Amino acid sequence: MSLHERESAVRRLLERTPPRVPPDLYAEAVRLGSHMLRRRTLARRLLWLLLFAATVAFVVWAATARPWVEPPSQTTPPLTGW
Repeated sequence: MSLHERESAVRRLLERTPPRVPPDLYAEAVRLGSHMLRRRTLARRLLWLLLFAATVAFVVWAATARPWVEPPSQTTPPLTGW
């Protein structure tokens, strides 16, 4: 297809009347958009709740297990000097 033919094809497309848009398309797009927004907001809130619960669980575990403290020795030192 040459440059002239492509230009002619584009001109023919642009000179046509645009297709009619269904009258309920806007309402449907708004409904679907609000549904997506609500779902995204709910997912974000659930993720924040999960992060908060994980943080609380970690703090409780760290307070009870105290992993920073050295565990007591399992063997007794040898007795010398009796």
